[in-house]
Amino acid sequence: MNDVLLAFLFTLFAGLATGVGSLLAFFAKTTNTKFLSFSLGLSAGVMIYVSMVEIFFKAKDSLTVALGPDEGYWLTVVSFFAGMLLIGLIDKFIPKSSNPHEVKKVEDMEKPRGHIKDPDLMKMGVFTAIALAIHNFPEGIATFISTLQDPSIGFAIAIAVAIHNIPEGIAVSVPIYYATGNKKKAFKLSFLSGLAEPIGAVVAFLILMPFLTDTMFGIIFAMVAGIMVFISIDELIPAAKKYDETHLSIYGVMTGMAIMALSLLLLN
Repeated sequence: MNDVLLAFLFTLFAGLATGVGSLLAFFAKTTNTKFLSFSLGLSAGVMIYVSMVEIFFKAKDSLTVALGPDEGYWLTVVSFFAGMLLIGLIDKFIPKSSNPHEVKKVEDMEKPRGHIKDPDLMKMGVFTAIALAIHNFPEGIATFISTLQDPSIGFAIAIAVAIHNIPEGIAVSVPIYYATGNKKKAFKLSFLSGLAEPIGAVVAFLILMPFLTDTMFGIIFAMVAGIMVFISIDELIPAAKKYDETHLSIYGVMTGMAIMALSLLLLN
């Protein structure tokens, strides 16, 4: 039961980071682009390393025990790419203007002169919040299931997800505040969109856990690896490169991988 509670706490921590992004948007004067670029790169490095080196092979071990070496390995690979396809389809059906991974700066929070309420901007902000919630749902399942299997992996994923949720919180807050001039409303919608992660954990606990055989666990874990790699390559690295200076984002990726590698070595 302690493992389940820890898994919920890690998932809640990752989800609430959208609220942190929203607060930063209100109180920071400018975006620290160097820090943002490095941090997003670091988050991608952590996700890619832990997915390809640890999660994928834990899934493979589980499936080969349940189904045998050949069938187990094949199902691991299929599940890995199924995870990529799932998150890719979610991205496909989200309009670009409402995509929470379209990075916005803190400077965009400046209140326009005369401040006229703009229903189109408000609509964009609400859609961004919904899009973020849809994105966060499978990430919540990933963090929860990973923590149950190995708390050290779950913690690493929670940190990586939290880092990339901070600019997503800004992405929700900017258009809503710009449209309404209401900081509370912007923060509230940003905060609520992040709660999709713990909701994903609740769904995993209530629906998936009763069926969590070696086979089911292996399939889910391999899909988690695919989701994490897709998010890193499609979203985090391009966002980091947008504000890149002298390969800072790539240094972030390598640092994230090195931190994850060292953590796994020390914990093993």
